[in-house]
Amino acid sequence: MNELVPLSQVLRSSTRAVHERAHHSSYMEELLGGRLPLDAYGLLAEQYWVIYGALEASSDAMRADPVGRPFVIDELRRLPALRRDLEFLRGPGWEERLTVLPTTEAYAERLRTGGTTSPTVHIAHHYTRYLGDLAGGQMVGKLLERTYGITGPGALFYDFAALGSPSAFRTRYRALLDAAPFDELNREQVADEAVHAFELNIAVLDELASAVGLPVAA
Repeated sequence: MNELVPLSQVLRSSTRAVHERAHHSSYMEELLGGRLPLDAYGLLAEQYWVIYGALEASSDAMRADPVGRPFVIDELRRLPALRRDLEFLRGPGWEERLTVLPTTEAYAERLRTGGTTSPTVHIAHHYTRYLGDLAGGQMVGKLLERTYGITGPGALFYDFAALGSPSAFRTRYRALLDAAPFDELNREQVADEAVHAFELNIAVLDELASAVGLPVAA
């Protein structure tokens, strides 16, 4: 019997193309180019509040699951940082004025219905969001400092100091993926769901582009 390719490698290869599409969305290209007003970034932070609320509720549900439990990593949680960011970006009472896009609600609903009950769904979304934050997301953190002069509240979402070395954490995370007790079918399910997670994210980015007056790629 052939030895299975490590799950971390399967995920990386299966999401490569859709990852490129997300990175080159018109919203992300304009944001990373420093060409959007801070208010447009605030709209993204509002979507993250909803998405990460659902993702971290999914993590809470996975505490009782033997397969999902290793991926409950409290140091990764983003909601406390997002709360402080949104207080800075949107001002007092921001929760009552929250703008939630339909694509964001669809993304969160997938996490609520699948991520809280299925470790394959949870792990796929956990991998897609948090490893993205630790890699490409760091560019956004640097952009906020360079373009808007924000280094504290407003940019705390991208501060992962609690993890220690990001590269060491990524190595640890890949080991967790590779140790997950999945058969070939389970691994395909995780990979398919990770692609779906990217597609949900792209839909949010496209709607964000429309909301701030940018063209959306066909």
